[in-house]
Amino acid sequence: METYRLHELRAAELRHRAERDRLVREAVRARRDARRAARHSGRGEAGRPVSTDRNRLVHAT
Repeated sequence: METYRLHELRAAELRHRAERDRLVREAVRARRDARRAARHSGRGEAGRPVSTDRNRLVHAT
């Protein structure tokens, strides 16, 4: 009976870990999608225009 109880505890722990890992993956994916959408719309995450490197480069003389 004790072996069965240990098995149940381990299975519950694995389910909890799997659910947490799924939530982390979803959060990472949502954040990445938001950044990509902001990049394609030309606006930053905070709604500001995204600066480009072209504005900051200086020609060497």
